[in-house]
Amino acid sequence: MRIAMVSAHTSPLAPLGGRETGGMNVYVLELSRELGRIGFEVDIFTRLDGVLPAIEDVAPNVRLVRIEAGPAALIEKETIVDHLPEFATNMRRFAAAQPVPYGVVHSHYWQSGWAGGILARASDVPHVVMFHTLGEVKNRARISEHEPVQRIHHERNVVRRADAIVTASDHERVFLERYYGADPGQVHTIPCGIDLDLFYPRDRTMAREQLGLDPAAPVLLWVGRLEKLKGVDILVSAAAQLAERDFTLLIVGGDDRAHALRGELEAQAAAEGVAANVRFDGAVSHDSLPLYYSAADVVVVPSYYESFGLVAVEAMACGTPVVASRVGGLQSTVADGVTGYLIPWRCPEPFSEKLEVLLNNPELRANFGIAARRSVERYRWSRIGSEMAAFYSHVYADHWHGSGNEGIAGISREAFEAAVVAAAR
Repeated sequence: MRIAMVSAHTSPLAPLGGRETGGMNVYVLELSRELGRIGFEVDIFTRLDGVLPAIEDVAPNVRLVRIEAGPAALIEKETIVDHLPEFATNMRRFAAAQPVPYGVVHSHYWQSGWAGGILARASDVPHVVMFHTLGEVKNRARISEHEPVQRIHHERNVVRRADAIVTASDHERVFLERYYGADPGQVHTIPCGIDLDLFYPRDRTMAREQLGLDPAAPVLLWVGRLEKLKGVDILVSAAAQLAERDFTLLIVGGDDRAHALRGELEAQAAAEGVAANVRFDGAVSHDSLPLYYSAADVVVVPSYYESFGLVAVEAMACGTPVVASRVGGLQSTVADGVTGYLIPWRCPEPFSEKLEVLLNNPELRANFGIAARRSVERYRWSRIGSEMAAFYSHVYADHWHGSGNEGIAGISREAFEAAVVAAAR
């Protein structure tokens, strides 16, 4: 089977830690690699945003296909919706020229869901969607969040038209049913995967030496896209309340577009007396993250909303306990009191309290770390890839049962353009 993997607004090869690059980029790339290893042929469609090759081989059986849509440059994510008709049209032209049609279109995020749905309907193949985040849930998670009405409108349409929806956790399934009216039979939970051959415990002394950290002082770590929904301000305040004053808080992530928020956090750290303790390392490569996780005593995930919480799983794979918000998928990945702690209140004091407990108890940290590593075996990519492969086969069989359709080669340009118009309504 050939899979059309759609990631319109961000390339899976983009550097991590930017405003639009994070767990979804890792997921799309690693899932595609695993499917390629199994024997699927996968084309990942993304928008051309620079002077880059149109087609790039990224792994055995996996290609990245950059589609012209709007300027060939980085643009704000919110404006990409204006170029989705062009993206869908050019994606269809590419697909129509392939010697073998795609069997499934798998779209990631709502913008991809819009464009991928057009391709799937014009090709008469099943459309699988994974949202990764939901606008309605983000708005409810933090009062100052204002996801556009247009996004939520399109999300509802994608939910209604998709053949199947994949969620990374049961919590996201509940949100889709409650806020978007998804049919329970339409939603299937398959967790995100992790490369356990990359994420494993390193020697802590060696890791700290390579990162220029004090070998003895406590190290707290935050990793992710630098945005307010991630709750980094809560962590800074929690760190400022620690009795221990000789600690380092490492903040890893953020690109030039996060400059304003970084300035706010630096000012906050100065006002709370911990400016000297906070170190911003910016975005780092995915392969460098195990070094950071292994160097830390505790990884903190104080997010207002996480559909899965890949950072927590990566940290636990490296044998590091996690203190996280009790939200979304984190409730499934972090075992409270076993691999870390879950904090039900979005305020600094309870975070600080649990950080004190872990920093003052090396034996407890070690036990949590051992349990954490064991707990993530269920997320090994070989297992997740096999689940997704079986799911594709099921969706494909359901769609094609008794159909006899010839696939995309039989879809006229006029029919495709009509599908574009219908999808825009």
